[in-house]
Parts: sequence; structure tokens; C-alpha cells
Amino acid sequence: MLRLLAIETATEYCSVALYQDGDVIERYEHAPRRHAELVLPWVEAVLAEADVTLKQLDAITFGRGPGSFTGLRIAAGVTQGLAFGAGVPVVPISTLAALARGAHKASGKAKIFAALDARMKEVYWGAYRFEANGNAVLTGEECVCMPDAVPIPEGEGWFGAGSGWESYAEPLSKRCAIDMTACLPDWQPHAADVARLAVIQYQAGQAIPPEQAAPVYLRDNVADKPKPKV
Repeated sequence: MLRLLAIETATEYCSVALYQDGDVIERYEHAPRRHAELVLPWVEAVLAEADVTLKQLDAITFGRGPGSFTGLRIAAGVTQGLAFGAGVPVVPISTLAALARGAHKASGKAKIFAALDARMKEVYWGAYRFEANGNAVLTGEECVCMPDAVPIPEGEGWFGAGSGWESYAEPLSKRCAIDMTACLPDWQPHAADVARLAVIQYQAGQAIPPEQAAPVYLRDNVADKPKPKV
């Protein structure tokens, strides 16, 4: 029986999920600045609901980013601590891939432009195609850029999802030639989708030791920028 615990805190939404042989238990809430408060109690709650202990897990997975710097550090730090304690490996999953997977399942579309509002008039961007087994395949690279400069892969039938489409509807729809009716602008990444993508990677032997788990900021130069003196 395969069991994975998933944590996703890259946006203002917080979620924790437990995958157990195809079934998923999830806690999910819009909780700005409350991720650190909610994550561990929710971990305890989903494990208790399934009558599972940490040491019975096969791996722990988390949304590695891009997203909120604080949120990503919370997810990576909690995942590392729990994984060390349980003696299990870690499976980092792109937050954009998780966002795309949820939109893929909700819309039935196989090609998703995932965009999260990155502030500073930019978006976190990734173009994903979905295989028959539900695996997300990145086309090109994930990036952070202006909405009117996002890279567009060849082909038609793309569908938009994520807060970037809500914040920058006009430039993105013009750039991608997508009508906003072919979009889920309010869709958010869920731990349940992180978990289901992680199952595929875990079964492919792509789990890593806990000490190698790290956030992916895409805009990491901003995270390290010193604060101005006052």
C-alpha cells in the first residue's frame, strides 16, 4: 500500500493531503500568513483520519515552488523535518505543475498554461502537457516574466489556469490568443494534486533524501536582496 503525505503552501492557500492507494484526504483553506500555524495540525489530522503514522509513509512530497518565499520555506522546512523523523525520502513537485494538474482534471484539457501572480507586474509561468497516466510534462522551462512576454509553445488547444490569469487577464489572453472563457483564473494549487504527481515520480524512482529538498524561487535574487537602511 503506497502512502504519501503532501504539503502545499506556495500561495495564500494552504493545503495538506494524504494519498493512500488511490484515495486522498485533504485539508485546504484560504489562509494568508497562517501556513505555519496550520500545517502541522493538519498533518496530524489527515494521518489520524486515515489511522496512519509518519513511519508508515513511503515518502513526503511538497510544492517546491515557485511562489511565496515564506510559504516555500515553510513547506520545505516542515517536509525535511518530518521526513528525517520518519526516515523516508522526499519528492519535490513544481507548484505550477500541481496547479496545471488540477486545472487539467477540472477542464479535461490536456495542455495547460499555468500562471501565478508573482507580484512586481510579473507572473510565474509554465506550459504543461498531460500524458494518459496523468503525468505533467513541462514544455520549455518555468520562468518569471512580464505577462506580455511569456514564452508560447507551438500548437493549439491550450487552456489557462491560475491567479496570473486573474491579475493580468488582458495581456495574457492577448499574448496566448486565449479567450478568458478558456481559462480557470481562480484555480489554485492543491496538495492533493502535488500528491498525485508525486506518486508518478516516486514510482519512477525520483525520490530524494530529505537533506536535498529545497525551494525553487525562480526569482531567488529578490529573496536575498538586503533591506534598505533607515
